[in-house]
Amino acid sequence: MIRKIGVVAGAGALFFLAAGAHADNGLAIELGRGDENTNLLRLSLIDTWRKGESAAPDWHLAGYWEFSAGIWDNREESVAEVAATPVFRFARSSFYVEGAIGLHLVTTHISAARVFSTSFQFGEHLGAGYRFGPGRRYDLGVRVQHISNGGLREPNPGINFVLVRFQYELE
Repeated sequence: MIRKIGVVAGAGALFFLAAGAHADNGLAIELGRGDENTNLLRLSLIDTWRKGESAAPDWHLAGYWEFSAGIWDNREESVAEVAATPVFRFARSSFYVEGAIGLHLVTTHISAARVFSTSFQFGEHLGAGYRFGPGRRYDLGVRVQHISNGGLREPNPGINFVLVRFQYELE
């Protein structure tokens, strides 16, 4: 229990240190489930770097940085992570699809059977969602995410998550 509290405290401290990275357009929370019944909780700060510009009739391309910190937990281990991810979003009206490849720093033990060889990992996701409410400030989406070191070093067990994400836009 003390180890889990330490991991959460460390992830939280790194999350608030990332706040100085000019991420001030929105806040997001993600909940998910991954391989080996690994639960995930992630908090993110959002910094929009590209507002929706026309890419095709009725479609708009947007982009944002996602600075996040999270905790993964299963019966055997707790894993802390921090990440920086540029996300590309293709939207039509209130609906969107998005994709991203970002950089993650994680503690290396996932479970007794899974150990990352390095703390440096890549995280890629595909997602879809819906923006709603006054000024479309609320965003509810689903993501499928894979995190691994991209074959840089063995072992490279990787881990997959299915995530539900809620975002609130501040501006």
